Amino acid sequence: MMGRRLLIAGNWKMNLDLYESYQLAKAVAEGVESFKNIDVLISPAFISLGVVGQKFKDSNLLIAAQNCHYEDSGAYTGEISLDMIRSTGVDWVIIGHSERRAIFGETDEIVAKKVKHALSNGFHVIGCVGESLEQRENGEQEKVVKTQVEAFLQNLSENELKNLVIAYEPVWAIGTGKVASPEQAEEMHKQIRNIVNGNAGEEAGESILILYGGSVSLTNAEELLGQQDIDGALIGGASLKQESFNGIAAIAEDISKE
Repeated sequence: MMGRRLLIAGNWKMNLDLYESYQLAKAVAEGVESFKNIDVLISPAFISLGVVGQKFKDSNLLIAAQNCHYEDSGAYTGEISLDMIRSTGVDWVIIGHSERRAIFGETDEIVAKKVKHALSNGFHVIGCVGESLEQRENGEQEKVVKTQVEAFLQNLSENELKNLVIAYEPVWAIGTGKVASPEQAEEMHKQIRNIVNGNAGEEAGESILILYGGSVSLTNAEELLGQQDIDGALIGGASLKQESFNGIAAIAEDISKE
């Protein structure tokens, strides 16, 4: 961990209506109110961003949008701009999630454009990388992840880099119940840190947060978060229930006190 502050992030995906989002955000905020050693982030659907962003802007919750467009405005039906997101009081965004890549066809180039656009506009970005099951079985995981990471490290200033968080999601371990072993996860996190070292210098590599996102639960959180190069978690299913999400956050808080 090397002095890096753990970040526990919940990606709610396409779940929860406006009322349910508010209720869950309230329960999470109350549950983590006393935590001093970690950061906690939630990412509701766009329709709930305004209400959650405004209601909890004075809480210690960080709030992120799940995606953004790389243009400021225009004829992009169904898309959302950074200005729209910012008007809700939110200044974090998740970019390049494996579902955006796999289902909506976002290429490394599109993801890199979005990452650069968001960072240059003062947003904090969680940029996602990770290999598919087929790529891992073919032994291509290191090459795939290196290409993805390097795509969005290009052209970033020192200040922009400071607002970038990387999330490693082994696609084969999302929603499948399969989990990368702590050793597998740590190995890839270490490699990602080395890629950042090589591209942006050792200081950037040592300070950047690298989250693990692949079926994190109450049962495996302690072992995963205890690894040296794992700086938190990007949580899907378990973030939709206050008990499991706040429970994982409590585990992180305890680890951070040690």
